[in-house]
Amino acid sequence: MTAVDELKIKYPGATVWQMGDSPALASELADLIRKGIKTATCGSLASYQQEGASSTIGGYIIILDGQERPACVVRLVSARLVRFCDVSAEFARKEGEGDLSHAYWRKEHQRFFTQEGSFSEDMALIAEEFEVVERL
Repeated sequence: MTAVDELKIKYPGATVWQMGDSPALASELADLIRKGIKTATCGSLASYQQEGASSTIGGYIIILDGQERPACVVRLVSARLVRFCDVSAEFARKEGEGDLSHAYWRKEHQRFFTQEGSFSEDMALIAEEFEVVERL
């Protein structure tokens, strides 16, 4: 039985996430989450719909590092629909990346969504906040 399988027994219904667009970034983001620095994330509504993502508020998420090893388990505490242009500086800080500024958040997320092929200033995002319940 794998570590993920064991965690799914401990946290029934848990989903599994690996963030970022490279193994190095996935490990960096998993570490920020494990340390409690990154307490939020977002993705395009279109990609959530395409992937059939189905996290629920109160549900557990197993966060994987870049080597697909569990780094921690989080519980989703909020999710809301917001346009890219309306993301607040407070939310950008909660994402915990770079210098924590709104400008950094906008630059890096524009790069990510452009690379994904779906960027526009008014694109719909799912903005999620979570809390760490177990560090691995």
